[in-house]
Amino acid sequence: MVELYPPIEPYDHGRLDVGDGNLVYWETCGNPDGKPAVVLHGGPGSGCTPGWRRYFDPAAYRVVLFDQRGCGRSTPHVSDPAVDLATNTTHHLVADVERLRERLGIERWLVFGGSWGSTLGLAYAERHPERVSEIILFSIALSTRRDVEWITRAVGRIFPAQWARFRDGVPAGERDGSLVDAYARLLHDPDPAVRDRAARDWCAWEDSHVAIRADHRPDPRYDDPVFRMAFARLVTHYWRHAAWLEEDVLVRKAARLAGIPGVLVHGRLDVSSPPDSAWRLAQEWPEAELILVDEAGHGAGYPGQAEALLAATARFAAR
Repeated sequence: MVELYPPIEPYDHGRLDVGDGNLVYWETCGNPDGKPAVVLHGGPGSGCTPGWRRYFDPAAYRVVLFDQRGCGRSTPHVSDPAVDLATNTTHHLVADVERLRERLGIERWLVFGGSWGSTLGLAYAERHPERVSEIILFSIALSTRRDVEWITRAVGRIFPAQWARFRDGVPAGERDGSLVDAYARLLHDPDPAVRDRAARDWCAWEDSHVAIRADHRPDPRYDDPVFRMAFARLVTHYWRHAAWLEEDVLVRKAARLAGIPGVLVHGRLDVSSPPDSAWRLAQEWPEAELILVDEAGHGAGYPGQAEALLAATARFAAR
């Protein structure tokens, strides 16, 4: 397994008031005079962890990380059922990224994101291409209705036992309809026991459809009741609305990325987000290099994926 850059600590951090009562946590690492890069975490709701910092040469990059609305160290935290999600949408997050860029006095930056972070990164870059120098994305997900249907129902053909448990987590009368809608309702139930059970069942399924190896280890973050509740609430909120994006709009409008170099890293065996999304995106964005990594699934933890991401940040550091 390739070695990432050594662990580093932020040299600055704060909370940005983005409106609607939200304070978004941000931090900057590496070289204050280095090439700016912004990191967009997955989920939605995963939050930025220290491991994200290690894909960048700290001598070459000024790395900006932040926790998206409602999760991580941002407030209010949506694990609290009283927190309204009405002002937590893709469009709000795109605006938050731009506010953060302005707050930090950055003219243009490299956009780096994985999984849901690739959806947000593309939405941001297509809205503000003049603010983006390069793009590096992995485990590309487009958050379309087709993708949501795949990940909540069709992929059960690959994980039948796990999917049956996921389906059976909702009342019998709702099992043939939208499972995302059903879980979203359960996660807003007045009974905390019902909410907790729904969050556990949702996160157990999330852990199942990213597993392609028999020795897969469950994600320990799901053991934290605060994390799993926020994560489940945010994912169901975004998926049931198809991220508030027109169907396939990120591919259809990829021409807006013309002139921006990109690297797309995707596992050939990623059944959570099948490779066709990354492939279709690359067909519409000539400056993007698609790297399909053999024997790799969803995430950056497989041999070959981390190497490709490190090579991309090293290549772009000199631009």
